[in-house]
Amino acid sequence: MIKKLLFMGLGILSLNRLAYSQDYKKVHQDLIIVDGHNDVIYESILGGKDIGQRLKTGATDLPRLKEGGVDVQVFAVWSDDAKWKTGAFEHANVQIDALEKMIVANAENIALAKSVRDIDAILKAGKIAALIGVEGGNMIEGSIDNLIKLHERGAKYLTLTWNYNVPWASCAAMESGKMDAKAKGLTDHGKAIIRKMNELGMLVDLSHGGEQTFYDVITVSSKPILVSHSNAYHLCPHFRNLKDEQLEALKKNGGVIGVNFYSGFLDPEYETRLKSIYTQQFGKNADTTLSTWKMYDKLPADARYEVDAPMSKLLDHIDYLVGKVGIEHVAVGSDFDGIESAPQGLEDVSKFPLLTKGLLERGYNKADIAKIMGQNFLRILKENEG
Repeated sequence: MIKKLLFMGLGILSLNRLAYSQDYKKVHQDLIIVDGHNDVIYESILGGKDIGQRLKTGATDLPRLKEGGVDVQVFAVWSDDAKWKTGAFEHANVQIDALEKMIVANAENIALAKSVRDIDAILKAGKIAALIGVEGGNMIEGSIDNLIKLHERGAKYLTLTWNYNVPWASCAAMESGKMDAKAKGLTDHGKAIIRKMNELGMLVDLSHGGEQTFYDVITVSSKPILVSHSNAYHLCPHFRNLKDEQLEALKKNGGVIGVNFYSGFLDPEYETRLKSIYTQQFGKNADTTLSTWKMYDKLPADARYEVDAPMSKLLDHIDYLVGKVGIEHVAVGSDFDGIESAPQGLEDVSKFPLLTKGLLERGYNKADIAKIMGQNFLRILKENEG
């Protein structure tokens, strides 16, 4: 009976945490794990890499997803606005084509889900449920008809912007700079797009969205919103993270924020540390004007590990978010294959059980971990469909 009570999470002493930690693999296996954002389509699939096999590159493939216990994976469909000023809708469809081709080739292990009902059936069959998330409103090219077509192909959410404004919504990267206040937020057409998404049962994703866009969506949307891969601004003041006031609005809306694994959104010292270690490695040949991604890629494995944020930083963000919005409003959106650096110990999708271990060691019980690791995302998915 005592062991059962401990397992239910009623104790918070270090002995309890040790017991949880030792059994973390069993706990993790019992959960439905949902990762709300992964860029493996662009990183690997479009380039012809077979993610049905274990790869030596990237952070994601089906064997490692299985090893990590990932049950539901959202595959991001993304295009750089600067490169796709025209043809972005076609590019989105090409990516979905590539994803579908991969799924057909690995039909014994993965299937595309277009609804919560589909997810249930796929998981019962012992397969990974693949969802589609479109990252960037540029890919609908301002057309509600294109939005509908992407939804029909399986897109479960639309991230309204990437790092550039679209004609109907402003992004965090631009709003955080010198931008006319009157140009911030949603236009009337943008508001019509949000209403159509609500009607379709398609999640509105506000990662990358500007603050004014965020509040405009909160006002317009009749459904809970998603912030698929962002963190807490209070702990890491980056424009991609949410401020406390935004977190309060998200809570009132009933929405969910998925924690992002990127070291640069977790640890405000990340870039400084990267440049310092890069300079130590290359001395006079160190070009610190390179992007963080390029500098990181040039480092040897042991130096990369030193640069990576400690796992504790990710857990700190989860603790902070749970404290601000409650356990029902926090999820996971790793951003694997869209980032150069993840926390120490969470280098690829196979390592998800170690996040469960870390949460157990922080004193979270199994029921709460189940919410963070999957149930909260599935809840708002169902509420939007309903």
